[in-house]
This record gives sequence, structure tokens and C-alpha cells, in this order.
Amino acid sequence: MFDAVRNNKKIVQGILALIILPFAFWGVESYVSGVGPGNDVATVGESKISTYQFEQAWREQMDRMRQQLGANFKQELFDTPEARMAVVNSLVDQRLLMLEALKGHLGASNALLVEVIGSMPALQEDGKFSQSRYEAALRAQGMTPEQFEAQLRQDLTMQQLVGAFTDAGIVAQASAEMLLKIKSEERKVSELRLTPDQFVGEVKLEANAARKYYDENQKVFQTPELVWAEYVSLSLEGLLAQVSVSEAEVKQWYESHKQSYQQPEERRASHILITVDASASESDKAKAKSKAEALLAEVQKSPARFSELAKANSQDPGSAANGGDLGFFGRGMMVPPFEQAVFALQQDEISALVQSDFGFHIIKLTGIKPGKQKSLDEVRAEIEGELKRQAAQRRFAEAAEAFTNIVYEQPDSLAPVAEKFKLKIQKSEPIPKNPPTQVLSALGPLGNEKILTALFSEDAIKLKRNTDAVEVAQNTLVSARVAEHQPAAVRPFESVSAEIEQMLKIKEAAALAKLRGEAKLAELMAGQDKTNWIQAKTVTRQGRQQLSAAALQTIFRADTEKLPSYAGVELPEGGGYAIFKIISVKALEKIDENKLQALQESYAAMVAREDFAAYLSGLRQRYKVEINKSVVNAKER
Repeated sequence: MFDAVRNNKKIVQGILALIILPFAFWGVESYVSGVGPGNDVATVGESKISTYQFEQAWREQMDRMRQQLGANFKQELFDTPEARMAVVNSLVDQRLLMLEALKGHLGASNALLVEVIGSMPALQEDGKFSQSRYEAALRAQGMTPEQFEAQLRQDLTMQQLVGAFTDAGIVAQASAEMLLKIKSEERKVSELRLTPDQFVGEVKLEANAARKYYDENQKVFQTPELVWAEYVSLSLEGLLAQVSVSEAEVKQWYESHKQSYQQPEERRASHILITVDASASESDKAKAKSKAEALLAEVQKSPARFSELAKANSQDPGSAANGGDLGFFGRGMMVPPFEQAVFALQQDEISALVQSDFGFHIIKLTGIKPGKQKSLDEVRAEIEGELKRQAAQRRFAEAAEAFTNIVYEQPDSLAPVAEKFKLKIQKSEPIPKNPPTQVLSALGPLGNEKILTALFSEDAIKLKRNTDAVEVAQNTLVSARVAEHQPAAVRPFESVSAEIEQMLKIKEAAALAKLRGEAKLAELMAGQDKTNWIQAKTVTRQGRQQLSAAALQTIFRADTEKLPSYAGVELPEGGGYAIFKIISVKALEKIDENKLQALQESYAAMVAREDFAAYLSGLRQRYKVEINKSVVNAKER
């Protein structure tokens, strides 16, 4: 476990979600020096954020979105100036926090790292730390123990800064009680609603009203420019299905890569850990060593009690409950002193004291799995997959140039390139020029900025030529051509006149509903209430009760010193006018302590977030942040 604590760069998604900020780091040194090729994306004081760091953060963001959305992920929907700037601002905030942490000499001890990792739910089985699950999580993310320890140490360090604001978000109980009373107040109301439909029959439009509106609002009635396209796609995935490998190739690969399929020796060990930080005083180290030596003496006296003594005394939270058992592990997975001791022991042998950065260990070797050579049958599927992938990559590299040349040299049809590479010519639905973001996802590979620009070019529309081959995703080339084109046009007045007249009548009817509603409200407030109100209902600020925000505000802003009272409001989106009769008001009689606590915590969290945002804003002023927008928004990154 200990080497794993020390070794990992990319955070395993989900593992640290409960304890870290959603940031990605490259080490303390990179925060200060801003090492990386190319132009800098941003400057934070004397520190720089390199293009390399931005690119890595951007790729990680895309990977996260790809994992979350699966087949629904369309990179072009997220590859926008706003999204790129959000990533840059996140990096700037990270840098500001790290600089402040370094300035304040904040840090996280080895003992804290051990405690945090051992308590992560994602790394536990049956409520106990699982070494195998931990190792699998690291392997799945391509992480090393040293990188992981550095990453986690930084995250914990910055949590100290963030935690300061969380702890400072305090709301007085009296304020929370007042807010709870306000939110819990109940008002019993009846409603009278005047809708536009009630007054449409009274509306008389001028003879030329529809024509006048049409002439003054031509853009409203303009149909977009459209194209219908056909296209072909050359992809590594598609070529993979066309590739096959022979048995001879599989055997040759296996023989030439045999050492890659060796299963190394693994050992299983249990340990008792007495923790002491590497930076602890000599006195503290001596006390820890003395305690460990006393335990070693007990273990040597009664080896059969090792598990019992580990449960009672080990300070490793991940293994103590299991009698110190760490499971099987190979070389390179533990800190060097620990590993050297384990692989020098005989079966069931107990070590002398072993000192590492985590403290003092007493180790017992409990199992040995000798290394072995995996057979061809065991790795056949893996080899076939690798050979197919390599063959497809070679074929794609060769085909990409030919694909590009053919669609350019034979621009009048996609048939030649489709025939050569056994591709299917596909047809699109109508594509609007400059489609909104929500439409792009439905366009598939054609929802790409370069493809769309090419399809609406003069060559594509007038001459019906193929577009250039465009890489719409990694190892995926697309060429398209316009099959049909429909220019933008204004719908004729005759086709929309009835629609315009109806819209104008509703608009006038809504104005009339408001006018009549205000007059009715004035009568009611003057004491003339002969209205047939609908059944009264109880309304609170916390529940919408199918009322708009404007209606709720009107009800709770009404003067209730004398009841009944009346209030009115124009409803949104031309919905007419509503009048409310407030019959009674019921204040909160008894404070529910659970609700009060929940509200106080929610209010405090909101205050803390606002304070933290203000803190970050202040840091930006103090360190003088400059962002190179030309680099951030560059299309070719």
C-alpha cells in the first residue's frame, strides 16, 4: 500500500471525489516554474501556465465528458471558446491556491496520506481497505505511486485553504431562525385569473395590422439556408473490422515478446505499523521506535499472535482490521525499504524492524506466488487484438493520404473513394447554416465546424464538389458533398398572415386582460368584493404550488395588516393577469431543530461559497492574472 500511496499522477476518477477539489496538478515545481513548450496560456504573478499544461487539462476534461456521455459525446459541442476559457480559469484558480499554500508553508504529512487512502470508500471491500482494488484502480489510470502521493499531498494541502472558508461560513442561530420563519409562513389565498382567451373576441385589429407587422419583422419569417449532404467516413475503427491476422503471425509475435508475458513473482505479507512522520523530532522517532521494538519482542515470543497484535496495535488503517494483511503484490508496488525486506524473507518468517517514510514496520511473509510464463492460449486474444490494431493503424496511415487525394482529385463524386476503401455513402437530414449548439449533436460527423464551413462554400453549393478530407475526430476522416441546396428565403405574406393576425389578437387580448385586471383589483381594494373566487389554497415560499415566481412574490409582499387583502400581478409570457385574495396568515409556531440545522448549514455553505469566490477574486488582483486569449482560442491547438 505504501508505495501506492507515494506513486500516482492522474487522479483515479471518483476515488478522490469526496476529498479533493476538481483540479488536476503537475507537481509543485511546475506550479512555480510553469515549465512547458510553446506560448504561455496565462501568467499568474511571476508564475506561468504553459500551453502544455492547458492542453493536458483540456484533454482530461474531454476524457471526463466522454466517460460521462459515452456514445452521446460529441467533442465539437464542447470545443468552444467558452469551454476552453473555463478550463483556463480553473487552472488559474488552481495556481493561485497553490501559490498561496506555498507562501503559507502548508503541507500534508505521510501519516495523513495513509489515513486518507485507507478510509476511501472506493478502495474498500466489505468496509475494509482492499489492496487489490487499490492497485487495479491505479493500473486502470496508468498512474505510478509516486505521482499519486504527490497529487494527493497537493490536494490535501489546498483543502486546508478551502476548509478555512468552509469553517468560516458561520450563520447566527437567530438569523437562521428568522429565515426559517419567513420560509415557513403560510398564507391562505384564493385566485381570480383573467386570461387573454377571455378577451380575444373583443379585439379589433386595424385592416393593415398584419401586413405592417410582417413588413417590420422580416427576419422573423425567414427560413434558414439548408443543404442535404452525402458523405463518407474513413476511420481506424472501420478498418479494424477489415483486418485479420494469421496463426503464424500470432505465434511469431508471442515468441519475440515472450518476456512481456511473464507473470512476475508476487508475495503476500502482513505488517504492524507504528507511524512517525519523516520530519518528526528525534524524540518522537525514538518513542515510536521503542514502541515498535516492544511489539517486535512480543511477536518473536508468540509468532502465532501476529494477527491479533496487528489488529490491536497497527496504526495502518487500511490493514489493521485484517490482522495487518496487505494481500499479494509484486515488485515496484511498495516503498523500497518495505519491498526489500519482504522479498528477502522466507515463508512465514518475521522481519526485524523496517523503517520507511511512514514509520516502523514489523513484517511477516505469509505467501509466495512464483513467477511464471503465460502460455500462448492465455494471451492469444490479447495478441490478436494488438496485431489487428497495429495493422489497422498502418492501413489507416497509408489510406489517409490516398483518401485525401481521391476526394480532391475526383471532386465530382464520392463513389470512387467509397469503392476503393469499401465505404458506405451516407445521406444527411437537412442541415441549416450556422446551426445552434443543440442541433450539432444530431448531425453526427457533419457537426464539425470545418465540414459545415466547407459544405456552405461556393465550391460545394454551386459546383457540387467534394469537401476536403477533414479529421473530425482522432483517426477519423470525413469528406462530404452537397446533394441538394435550399437558399434562405422569407416566407410569403399569404402563408403567414393568419398566423400573424392570431398572434396580434392574443397580444392585444393580454393587454386587455391586464387592464381589466387592474380595474378589478382597484374595486376589490375599495371594498367591492362580489367575486366568485375559486377554492382557497395554502401557499408557502418553499413550495411553488403551480404558481410563478412573480405570483409568489406578489402574494408574500402583500400587506396583511388587515385581512382579507388583495394583490395582483401580470403573468409572464402573455398569460394575462392574476388577482389574489389573502384570507389568512399562519406564522411558524414551533421551531423544528432538524430543519433549523439543515437551513443553517445550507445558508452557511452559501456564505462560504461567496466568501471563497471573493477570496479568489482578491488573489487574482494580488497576483495580477493575465490570460493570452489568442492562444486559448486558437483553432489548431
